[in-house]
Amino acid sequence: MSATDSAEATPQRILAAARTLFATGGYRATSMQAIADRVGITKAALYYHFASKDEILHRLTLPLLDELEGALSEAESHGDPETVRWRAIEGYVDVHLRHRETLTMLVKDMTLLVQAPVADRFRAAIALANDLVAGPERGLEHRVRASQVVAGLADPVVLFRDVPADRLKQLILDGARALLGSGALPPPSRGRARGRSGGRPAALSEEQAAHARRMYASGHGVEEIARRFDVSRATIYRCLKNEI
Repeated sequence: MSATDSAEATPQRILAAARTLFATGGYRATSMQAIADRVGITKAALYYHFASKDEILHRLTLPLLDELEGALSEAESHGDPETVRWRAIEGYVDVHLRHRETLTMLVKDMTLLVQAPVADRFRAAIALANDLVAGPERGLEHRVRASQVVAGLADPVVLFRDVPADRLKQLILDGARALLGSGALPPPSRGRARGRSGGRPAALSEEQAAHARRMYASGHGVEEIARRFDVSRATIYRCLKNEI
């Protein structure tokens, strides 16, 4: 390995070590010195790559949040509500299983889940997941049941960390089906994505996006902004991605 390759690999080694330490000992209890010792570098070298522990946390949580938002956005693009519901559920589970250690890290120290911007993006993703699982009827019964389902998708990922991902995924989906009273998962939809010809527009114009960002900065909520432009929450989340 060349010196350049080694230098490029060091940040990834740091992130991997920090993820493990945060998941086992907790974010607050893990020092930068402990991370440096785990990687086998000096503390000064660690600070060369990451200015703070918060920066490491940010880098660790970004992939989970980005993939979660992407999975829900993909689910929302399908036209059939039942397909949307199950694509959202399955995508939600898949992302959390891929990022088991990061999720465990966050749950280990629950205060991390109330920190912005992590908390804002998680709340937004959970709210969107609830909407997609509830479906277009959105009566109180549907919304309550949807919230029960979504709340139960991530907890088993943390509680049963030693169960193989494929096995655990099947059990989680079986539980969701039991709550929803649904049969087997439908095949992926080949239908037309919702857009101009299928309902809500799929994206905002540059002018609308700028207006949406101004509304958010002045205190308007995501749901209110989505109603204002008659677009999905996912569309607004994508527009505001750098702000939340």
